[in-house]
Amino acid sequence: MELPRVDLLGFSIGSPVEREIALIRPDLLGRIVLASSVPQGAAGMRGWAPEVIGAVGAPEPNPDGYLVVFFAPTKTSREAGRQAAGRIFGRTANRDELTTWQTRQAQYDAVCAWGVPNHALLERVAAIDLSVFVANGDSEPMILPRYSYLLAGLLPDARVTIYPDSAHGFLFQHHGRFAADVHAFLGERG
Repeated sequence: MELPRVDLLGFSIGSPVEREIALIRPDLLGRIVLASSVPQGAAGMRGWAPEVIGAVGAPEPNPDGYLVVFFAPTKTSREAGRQAAGRIFGRTANRDELTTWQTRQAQYDAVCAWGVPNHALLERVAAIDLSVFVANGDSEPMILPRYSYLLAGLLPDARVTIYPDSAHGFLFQHHGRFAADVHAFLGERG
């Protein structure tokens, strides 16, 4: 594409990839957005909580488990979740292939390895000398909001927004506000 610089958004397991790019090739990037993200080496991130595993830790995809993990246990959040799940699971044409159980297990293994407490790896993100927008849901069961604050505190130029009444799928539930927040953040140049 021959773009001289790009802005990146990483969500969930995509955010570690984005951070590696920011650490290894910062010259390629303008600003970055980290959604539902945790710094490598943070204490308490070795694996998922039992309720998360119970909801999404089976070989077959589970729409109800998706609601439990991606949306807060409130009427408004679960309704937003049902609407999102209807779009995701109700689509019958032009669908992406479902991930395999083997792929999902490899993702979980990567999460466990990423979460081994390691102070040196935790501090590594401080070398990211870019403007960063860190976002999360206030009821996130997989990547607790405290990790958003920890991550932002380690970065030299970061801001945090925690979206109310939402969980891992905050960006699906609050899509209008999140898109506006990202657009405003990316528009702040100089």
